[in-house]
Amino acid sequence: MGKNCYVMDIDNDIFVFDCGIKYANENLYGIDYIIPDFSYLAQNKSRIKGVFLTHGHYENMGAIKELFIEIPDVKVYATKFTKFILVNDGIDANKIIEIKQHKKINFGKISIFPINVSHSTPDSVMYVVNTSDGAIVYTGDFIIDPQMMDNYAMDLGKIAYVGKQGVLALLCESVFSEHIGHTSPSHRLLSFFKDVIKHTDNRLIFSILPTHIYTIQEIFTSAENTHRKVVVMGKNLQNIISFAKKEGYLKFSDNLLGDLSNIEDKDSILIIQDNKEAPYASIIKIINNYDKFIKLRDTDTVVFAEPKYDSNEKTLVKIENDLARIGCDVINIPKEKNILHHASSEDLMIMIDLLKPKYFIPVKGEYRYMVNNANIASELQMPSDNIILKQNGEIMEFDNGKYLIEKHDKISINDILIDGNSSEDVGELVIKDREMLSENGIVLISATISKKEKVLLVGPEVTTRGFIYVKDSIEMINEIKRICLEIIERNITPNFVDYNSIKNGVREELGKYLYRETQCKPMIIAVIQEV
Repeated sequence: MGKNCYVMDIDNDIFVFDCGIKYANENLYGIDYIIPDFSYLAQNKSRIKGVFLTHGHYENMGAIKELFIEIPDVKVYATKFTKFILVNDGIDANKIIEIKQHKKINFGKISIFPINVSHSTPDSVMYVVNTSDGAIVYTGDFIIDPQMMDNYAMDLGKIAYVGKQGVLALLCESVFSEHIGHTSPSHRLLSFFKDVIKHTDNRLIFSILPTHIYTIQEIFTSAENTHRKVVVMGKNLQNIISFAKKEGYLKFSDNLLGDLSNIEDKDSILIIQDNKEAPYASIIKIINNYDKFIKLRDTDTVVFAEPKYDSNEKTLVKIENDLARIGCDVINIPKEKNILHHASSEDLMIMIDLLKPKYFIPVKGEYRYMVNNANIASELQMPSDNIILKQNGEIMEFDNGKYLIEKHDKISINDILIDGNSSEDVGELVIKDREMLSENGIVLISATISKKEKVLLVGPEVTTRGFIYVKDSIEMINEIKRICLEIIERNITPNFVDYNSIKNGVREELGKYLYRETQCKPMIIAVIQEV
């Protein structure tokens, strides 16, 4: 779920669709998020015609900053709202080419045609890549809901027209393929939010994703005529909402907005946001009393008005427990509601039926979601040989409008782990070290040897963190010192000190002893210096 990036190589020209991040799970110690491996793109950067973004969600465009570091001159195409989100995150506006729905972009014999689709963020598009062998369509994220109009509308007529012209291959999202029926109207939360506000007497705190503008609109609409003030917390969220209102993506009366003076009001509505790196970071900060403005009260009600993903379920449960200890009420979206603005089985069937592709390629989501999406295509009598399931890095090749089944090429790719502001891959070895430190701690052995006389002057001294408490383990500490002393003396001669053998010996022999005594494998570091 996330890290979406699809590459089309058409007649030696490369077109990239989406460039997103994936949130790190709790097993990736300290990692903020994961980005695609850009090695293949960097090796072929001279052939890249552009990167085309479907919408402004981080799982689809969050890795653009890192892509620019890898390939500074790459052209990125995005609609107005998506471009604003990128610029708001610090990317130079001159590097983003703004496109409009239904305006063709020509690249010689190949053209790309964006069509607006309905999603939780405005200006979302799908892309039609016109080739000499027929169109290749990438849907991005979508739902089918006639009530979503204006900047959220979906042009089914143009999609049907593309289908009549001939579609070679359809790359279709799979995130909600296991959900039977239509997503609409269960994604609509207006009546739910109105009921929450009506039956809550005290302060309300809504936790939202900043780019889910459709959900934010529902919150504002629900608060109209309630005499409550809505306070938007955080500069980033304020910038997004201000831009959205200015451009007509959000509609609400100006007197509905409050400011910092309204935070403590009994009937205020506070809106806080998740950030790019860590889901629920804002509410965790408030719970731990690190927020400058918001102090939780036992009369507060916290509403999680955002999607729940498998990867952050444990985090949410811990947050709910912490809020319960404070005394806050917690409200989640009801199970019968689906805030995920993704296509369910019937929506997927409509898309397939409208486009009538020769080949169907499920993309995006867990592998079981893609399998289910493939089953939906089978139900529509599509030949099984024309349904293509691939995993990350695997290649599909078409020649003269035919899929070359015998091809089994694969590009070598890895997850690139991002920690903090560094754009460099942290790597699996660092994660392994962090895992070892978190589970077994560290043992540091230090000693000083005379450079001139080749004799031990100080040590060996033992320092531990996260392994054993020294004062309660005197016998073990003494045995550690004895083992290390024996190793050091064994590798000192009148003319030479073998420092490598000392360090390797300490790690190996001490590691065996500690595992035998404790069944733990702490990280062992030997620091041997000479004076």
